[in-house]
Amino acid sequence: MPLAVYVLGLSVFALGTSEFMLSGLLPPIADDMNVTIPRAGLLISAFAVGMVVGAPLLAVATLRLPRRTTLLALIALFGVGQVAGALAPTYAVLFASRVVSALACAGFWAVGAAVAIAMVAENARARALAVMIGGLSIANVLGVPAGAFLGEGLGWRSAFWAVGAASAVALVGIVTLIPRIPSPAEKPQLRRELDIYRDRQVRLSIGVIALAAAGVFCAFSYLAPLLTDVAGLDDSWVPTVLALFGVGALIGTTIGGRFAEAHLFGVLISGIAADTVILVALALFGRYAVAAVVLSFLLGVACFYTAPALNARMFNVAAAAPTLAGATTTAAFNLGNAGGPWLGGIVIDAGFGYTSTAWAGAVLTTASVGMAAYALRLYRRNPPSRVVTRTNAARNPVRIQP
Repeated sequence: MPLAVYVLGLSVFALGTSEFMLSGLLPPIADDMNVTIPRAGLLISAFAVGMVVGAPLLAVATLRLPRRTTLLALIALFGVGQVAGALAPTYAVLFASRVVSALACAGFWAVGAAVAIAMVAENARARALAVMIGGLSIANVLGVPAGAFLGEGLGWRSAFWAVGAASAVALVGIVTLIPRIPSPAEKPQLRRELDIYRDRQVRLSIGVIALAAAGVFCAFSYLAPLLTDVAGLDDSWVPTVLALFGVGALIGTTIGGRFAEAHLFGVLISGIAADTVILVALALFGRYAVAAVVLSFLLGVACFYTAPALNARMFNVAAAAPTLAGATTTAAFNLGNAGGPWLGGIVIDAGFGYTSTAWAGAVLTTASVGMAAYALRLYRRNPPSRVVTRTNAARNPVRIQP
């Protein structure tokens, strides 16, 4: 695996810490900004919506720009967004800073994923993407709990300053270690890349990703108040449980990355089904402290176990447009990341309590399993046998397998 792929994983560590750290900071942010916890939870949705909109837009806007330069500009903009969030005097300014950061994060994910698969052989795609997702897992192991710890001891703004510093380190890594990516033999054409959306399997992949992500983040976004108000744990336990979720995410990513190439649909369906079972268990037994802690860890394992397969599946069915494939995957994940917290806030405001977020999430993941099973049925009925051309190797067609 090229060293540059690990640099991308390091950059994703900073991005992922910012994306997920609010799960441990909602109560202090809500108190400081004089808003309710569900309204503070909309900051998570704001980031996700920015990712949904920004991924395809920035992928299209930068389609013909040098990849390395694009990555540098995006990580710099992301760092500026973190500083703006740390200095935000009002909820509206903080909300806007999250959107700006999300736009930069979305573009980085889309371009970074395309760069990662361009640097490895076709049969190493899932492993390369697993390295990038590993940065996200480590963010959950170290970055998110550290953000909660800083928020508890030094105030929630200190977590934003810390992510800004991590972004600066990532920028230095890109400058020094990411090589210049050669331009494709054939210039990318927007119309050709947009043709991927005519493929029913591409649309099904979007639905599977969005529903799976929404189901998990419907519950995960409100994990801190669930742990404290329902399970009765002290606030000091929140960083520890978030770290356990991250450890589970790292384990899940490692296992999923190993098996995704050979058993893609098996990983998809079994992992999302496991999410469903764990969410139901969290709804039933979340009031017990030990159960809540163990189930948080298992949710991290199951959720990230499917991530390499979900990413690789999209690149396989949309192989003729790798940049838009990466952008579409990012947008689909964050469509779920936006919808999940929003739905969770609705059921909380309706008076059903924090455990109801797990019930709502289980409904969404069940729908995702059904959609994945339907995609598998279609594939078995009519397996693709066409030869498609990769953008980064237009003169050397390769046969793409799902």
